[in-house]
Amino acid sequence: MAAGSAAAGGPQSALFQRRRGRQLFERVIGWVLFLCAAVTVLTTVGIVLILVVEGLQFFGDVSPWEFFTGTKWTPLYTNQAFGVLPLIGGTLMVAIGAAFISVPVGSVTAIYLSEFASPNVRSVLKPILEILAGIPTVVYGYFALTAVTPFIGNFSDPNIFNAASAMVVVGIMTIPMVSSLSDDALHAVPQDLRDAAYAVGSTRFEVTTRVVYPAALSGVIASYILAASRAVGETMAVTIAAGSTPNLTWNPLESIQTMTAFIVQVSLGDTPHGTIEFRTIFAVALTLFVMTLVMNVIAARVTARFREVYD
Repeated sequence: MAAGSAAAGGPQSALFQRRRGRQLFERVIGWVLFLCAAVTVLTTVGIVLILVVEGLQFFGDVSPWEFFTGTKWTPLYTNQAFGVLPLIGGTLMVAIGAAFISVPVGSVTAIYLSEFASPNVRSVLKPILEILAGIPTVVYGYFALTAVTPFIGNFSDPNIFNAASAMVVVGIMTIPMVSSLSDDALHAVPQDLRDAAYAVGSTRFEVTTRVVYPAALSGVIASYILAASRAVGETMAVTIAAGSTPNLTWNPLESIQTMTAFIVQVSLGDTPHGTIEFRTIFAVALTLFVMTLVMNVIAARVTARFREVYD
């Protein structure tokens, strides 16, 4: 009787052990995923804390009013001035100029790939387009020096390092982001909406511009703002193409310096650690962080405002 009971309990015991082992494995996987998420959160918190602490030390020596309203930026020279407006102006000039290239070109490309291109053409063009996103940014910088600036020189007399070249290469660089994200947003629109528009006699162009594009507007606008954030944070291409002259100007043919380019300049190791000159990179980085954070918040609000939910 005991032997029969043991034989009957054997398979049940093995099943129970396997179930416990599976539950333990799933619990370990859950903790691993939690730790991965925690690492990203802690890294972000650490970056913010470092920027805030070092930035507050900088603002203990330099007035925030002087920093945010001054029009001269020469912290590394004998006659020091800490007005960050030339860096902000140069950064916004490049970002706005790049948007005038990436937004229309990327949008038209996304519309063509989503609504007009055949599957065979789409399968060829989209990977080729996304190759642009994989090119190192330093290559874009030298492309600006060797190709874009000489081309601009055929119509005007720019400096060797100028903002116009940086605008062009950053605009080209952010086209894949706009086109890819916008294409995904357009593809997310249900086919039923297209079919309903065709059923009432609309042309393909009318369906695209009056039905599909408005329905995907939240994702499209989000791609614009994310591309602008990418342009604001670009470093190497802008450093090589635009130069390192903190010049408060709206003339794109002159040399400028962006916020990221200044951070690279100070981070080369020539500035003594702990000095006010060294702490300028944290003040500039904190300002840049707030700018990109605001842009991302705007993108999230716009996405939530215009989001279309389909069943």
